[in-house]
Amino acid sequence: MFSRLRGLYGRFLTPLARLLLAVRVAPSAVTVVGTLGVVVAALMLLPRGAFVAGFAVIAVFLLGDGLDGTMARLSGRESRFGAFLDSTLDRLADAAVFAGLAVWGASHDRAILWLALGCLAFGFLVSYARARAEVEGWDASVGLFERTDRLVVTLLGVLAVGLGAPTVVLSVVLGVVALGSAFTAVQRIRAASRAA
Repeated sequence: MFSRLRGLYGRFLTPLARLLLAVRVAPSAVTVVGTLGVVVAALMLLPRGAFVAGFAVIAVFLLGDGLDGTMARLSGRESRFGAFLDSTLDRLADAAVFAGLAVWGASHDRAILWLALGCLAFGFLVSYARARAEVEGWDASVGLFERTDRLVVTLLGVLAVGLGAPTVVLSVVLGVVALGSAFTAVQRIRAASRAA
């Protein structure tokens, strides 16, 4: 859903990407720092229920998620390893967000615990299905709920609860993300099946 805005988002990041390149910051450094920022915020703030602060810090680092790619394109330093590193560290950032919510849910709301774990599992399945299909030479880059969709919807639910909404709002949001991720995994498996 949100991936359709990628071109506009890339243009928005271009001035900052040019500035970072001018001061000799490497795209891979931005990848690593962005991931560390998300992981630290997700595992330090979300388990404590600091949802507004967690939303703000994670959102800032996730806004820069496309920054490394924009920098690589502008500098002519796009590489297969850079794409691999970015994709691999994305999985770590995703895991941290849902793990942070699961830890909070373990002591506050069991539904959130299990739904966060479901989001984590199905999110990894979505990514793995595409990666494995690509290894086989098949295109399975389809689906309703991609990574950006999962994170944006989840973080909006986190913010809503942080601003005073009942925790059932986060349960509903995580349920939507889990179901959307499961549906996307099935879409990718079907796409691979057709390609095979």
